[in-house]
Amino acid sequence: MVWSWVAMASRWGPLVGLAPRCLWLLGAVLLMDASARPANHSSTRERAANREENEILPPDHLNGVKLEMDGHLNRGFHQEVFLGKDLGGFEEDVEPRRSRRKLMVIFSKVDVNTDRKISAKEMQRWIMEKTAEHFQEAMEESKTHFRAVDPDGDGHVSWDEYKVKFLASKGHSEKEVADAIRLNEELKVDEETQEVLENLRDRWYQADSPPADLLLTEEEFLSFLHPEHSRGMLRFMVKEIVRDLDQDGDKQLSLPEFVSLPVGTVENQQGQDIDDNWVKDRKKEFEELIDSNHDGIVTAEELESYMDPMNEYNALNEAKQMIAVADENQNHHLEPEEVLKYSEFFTGSKLVDYARSVHEEF
Repeated sequence: MVWSWVAMASRWGPLVGLAPRCLWLLGAVLLMDASARPANHSSTRERAANREENEILPPDHLNGVKLEMDGHLNRGFHQEVFLGKDLGGFEEDVEPRRSRRKLMVIFSKVDVNTDRKISAKEMQRWIMEKTAEHFQEAMEESKTHFRAVDPDGDGHVSWDEYKVKFLASKGHSEKEVADAIRLNEELKVDEETQEVLENLRDRWYQADSPPADLLLTEEEFLSFLHPEHSRGMLRFMVKEIVRDLDQDGDKQLSLPEFVSLPVGTVENQQGQDIDDNWVKDRKKEFEELIDSNHDGIVTAEELESYMDPMNEYNALNEAKQMIAVADENQNHHLEPEEVLKYSEFFTGSKLVDYARSVHEEF
């Protein structure tokens, strides 16, 4: 046995001697390749800047709120109020059987009286519960973001402090911006950034509860980022949406104003189809849910009531609407087969073989 190892070593000896030289050459080639390519630090910096900007800017999308900040319909609303914290749990590439089982677990939680049917009242209770989950998530995120703009930890942030952080996230030198503000010098920013700053300042002033001191506490900062958490800020958001959509200046919205197409021309049939769907969906929302007295006009008060995520009457209307979408046997309840068949509406993912699998999942 010893002899065989010796013989083998003698045969491989010359090659073993080459190993250090081969490794040296390989290292040299890799070093040359690395030095020939410039290090891509810019993408890293951009990602860091984007992350920082996202931490301090109010989000465009608010989970569990019917309209986006720009007045567009929230396309994912039904999934948000049905899934709550499980919003990302139904990806297309997840194993279908596991997704079906998960959906049936949710069904059983909504079905409080265990009669294998979901009533409007049960769905209403569930919607309120899932909306509260989104509220809790927003509060936790806001605490983290507040610490990012309150480095000294004194419990409040001034507009100037926030402006420094915001412009730093846009690539400006934090020290130079702070010095310019301290010396009351003009800041050189592009037109787009200046417009964003002005909008943020208006929003900041609105979030500053009386008596106004231009200092936001952690609670006020939450309403700055998430207007759905404050009656006053929700009213301000509604006012902004009405201002953007109101074409005749009467501070209320007619159906033609609400369904007006977004800026841009239709260039092909696909674009026309998108615009047709835009009009159809907004018309349905306007007539069935927003215009509560059905007089053809939506006031700021009606829009505020419609957008209030904690409005129990709205939650009941939403529950009835969600049931109606999938209620094939017209018994005003949801049954397991119906929820599985219309899984795309409830979860954003289409789960195949719904009829055959419903008995397996139960």
